[in-house]
Amino acid sequence: MGIQLGMPAVGPSRLPAGSNPAETSTPDSPPAAGHGVSPALSPADGLLDRYGRRATDMRLSLTDKCNLRCTYCMPAEGLDWLARDKVLSRDEIVRLVRIGVDRLGVRELRLTGGEPLVRADLVEIVAGIRANHPDLPISLTTNALGLDKKAQALKDAGLTRINVSLDSLHPDTFAQLTRRPFLDRVLRGVEEAARVGLGLVKINAVLMRGINDAEAPDLLEWAVSRGFELRFIEQMPLDADHGWTRDGMITAAEMRSLLERDFVLTPDPRRRNGAPAERWEVRRRATPDIVAGTVGIIASVTEPFCADCVRTRVTAEGKVRSCLFSHEETDLLALLRSGADDDAVLRRWQEAMWGKPKAHGMGHAGLGAADYVQPERTMSAIGG
Repeated sequence: MGIQLGMPAVGPSRLPAGSNPAETSTPDSPPAAGHGVSPALSPADGLLDRYGRRATDMRLSLTDKCNLRCTYCMPAEGLDWLARDKVLSRDEIVRLVRIGVDRLGVRELRLTGGEPLVRADLVEIVAGIRANHPDLPISLTTNALGLDKKAQALKDAGLTRINVSLDSLHPDTFAQLTRRPFLDRVLRGVEEAARVGLGLVKINAVLMRGINDAEAPDLLEWAVSRGFELRFIEQMPLDADHGWTRDGMITAAEMRSLLERDFVLTPDPRRRNGAPAERWEVRRRATPDIVAGTVGIIASVTEPFCADCVRTRVTAEGKVRSCLFSHEETDLLALLRSGADDDAVLRRWQEAMWGKPKAHGMGHAGLGAADYVQPERTMSAIGG
């Protein structure tokens, strides 16, 4: 079952002293990012929003560029990439992470893109972050092209684990979905990452109706037999062509039905703790007493988890997005380059997150409802 979008209970321990959410905005009309922040908010409050959620999971995009052209993400010809001087530098990335971790309570970091492996200084970025934060979990979302050549260096630099986007194990289907014939290179990258110890390896798969949906059980068998955790993701309305339709999307309920052909799924007893994926224990029907592994399903559209969201997102050009589906962004890069001190940066970041909306408007409201409009920016431009 999905988490209801109702406002969670908020007590004194979750909101800053002296704040009153009812005075800053109404529950159904969230403010634009960067507005309505309580004057009582202090660094100790972290990245708190007016509904009592505190962001501790930072998603930081390193680039908008990508060397695949996945049909659910960008057009065949690609997009207009950001100029190099418009993107966060290595030192700016390291500084933002330091502010987030040391001053605002960030406890986990995911480096995303675009495709972060296309950054020539990726290893140096990881090493710079790790030098400041010896115990911080640092993961990387990647398509794994070229990962076989960089996995060991990334491990040595301090990367904790990887998430690999992989929608098909069949070369023709992979090429159809990504518009590139590189499946063998992706698989080499996954294997090398596992070999050097960048685990638990997680595999992210988007199922497309009539293209790769029938492959779901085979993908899961491949993953659990190798000790990987597969996560199926509902296709989200973040494609550049704006061709997404709710009817064309494979829902979480359909995913579970597809997997039950070969597997028995039971809820994972571990607490979700704000994670986007609802996890299930996997048992093969032939051996129902043995847990073969786990599978996660991220149902952002049909079973939204907005009430428990703990993520803050920073785009490659240094803009905070309080929600993946936001239309508002708050610029930190200009502040960094103006000579502002850390206090000014963290205050701006807090303002952006305080204005986070209660929910993205899909799910219970339904696509097409007045409170949901697809963002102009694509997943690759936002950071996954």
